[in-house]
Amino acid sequence: MTTVMLLWLYRLLYLPALLLGAPYYIWRMRRRGGYRHGLAQRFGAEPVLPPKRPGVRRIWLHAVSVGEMLAVGPMIEAWQREGEVDIYLTTTTSTGRRLAEERYATMVAGFGYFPLDWWPFSARSWRRVQPDLVILTEGERWPEHIHQAQRRGVPVVCINARMSDRSFRQMQRVRWAVAPLLAGITRVLACSEHDAQRFRTLGFPPESISVTGNIKLDVAIPALAAAECAQLRRELGLPAQGLVLMGSSTWPGEEAALVAALRQARAAGLDCSLLLVPRHAERRGEIEPLLRESGFSCHFRTRGAAASTVDIAVGDTTGEMRKFLQLADVVFVGKSLAPHTEGQTPVESAVLGRPLLFGPGMGNFRVITQDLVAADAAIVVADPAALAEEAVALLRDPARRKALAAAAEAWHRRNSGAVERTLQAIRAVLTAGNR
Repeated sequence: MTTVMLLWLYRLLYLPALLLGAPYYIWRMRRRGGYRHGLAQRFGAEPVLPPKRPGVRRIWLHAVSVGEMLAVGPMIEAWQREGEVDIYLTTTTSTGRRLAEERYATMVAGFGYFPLDWWPFSARSWRRVQPDLVILTEGERWPEHIHQAQRRGVPVVCINARMSDRSFRQMQRVRWAVAPLLAGITRVLACSEHDAQRFRTLGFPPESISVTGNIKLDVAIPALAAAECAQLRRELGLPAQGLVLMGSSTWPGEEAALVAALRQARAAGLDCSLLLVPRHAERRGEIEPLLRESGFSCHFRTRGAAASTVDIAVGDTTGEMRKFLQLADVVFVGKSLAPHTEGQTPVESAVLGRPLLFGPGMGNFRVITQDLVAADAAIVVADPAALAEEAVALLRDPARRKALAAAAEAWHRRNSGAVERTLQAIRAVLTAGNR
């Protein structure tokens, strides 16, 4: 089947798939909120951007959600200092957009939602944005978007590129279609050699692939002062003293496991509180009954400052994870206990030198978690019972916590530099485009 035929097949199948999936996505958008503003951008009505300046290249940078939006910050800052490019920044989620508005409003030419990848919407967006370079982060590889770049002769660079187990399995089944539909990708800057090999296996040209490392490992997190930590503890309802077990980006089932761990820690005589930070803040409605039934007192961050101390604080806000982590003595990384298999990022916890626990389901961060475990910077727990056992053991052993923290910080230092390597590769693509 020719590339043209594959592209038209994708276009024909995309619309019914979009219509079939629309009720679910509309429900999810309503549940999470914040999508009404800028909704037309999903259909290609990108905002009016300033006129392109002579000698300044325009980059369309797509960062899916909060994690990616934070990770590209150092690159946006570098481009602003250099002044040779302007940025149109898109995201997929309402939380990502809010973060973009808060952090980068003065650094970019504009920001909006990434359009649905159907021909009329994508083409409309391209006519408005007119980029000279497209950058896609992590697992974002949209055939229509890439085709629009290819037909205009615009290079496409995939940065921090990774391939999850599920994506790799799915793409292997349709390998005959992968290379033609994604042929417009100019460079793949992979997170790791493991990911690079997967791209080679799927037929991406080896000369287009290089390993630049994970830009999320270059994150610099401002440390809170002691007074700021004390203030945050008061606002959350955490006692001024005592240990804190934290669940980072938790998913269904994991809150109950952490409540059980808290109960076990209290039974062992430990002065300990629990800080839960669910991956999706809108789950507060399902988490609250669980906490009430547990018999523990609780407070939700979105309800303002706590009136008194509680057993369990819930950080149901966006963009405060890095602050919350600085209160934790032990951190469990969510979406990693069965039935979950993909995991959430452990990077920020490691950067801050927090003793780390996670379940076996860390597929999206396989290489990172393997490295952390090999460096004695993290512990894998098989199930909720093991989580409670290991959490209690760490909470009662300050020397072990200190050793894990030091190992995590050393691991982070060894793995820095990805942002600069990525910037150098992008500069090379821009230079080649000027010839």
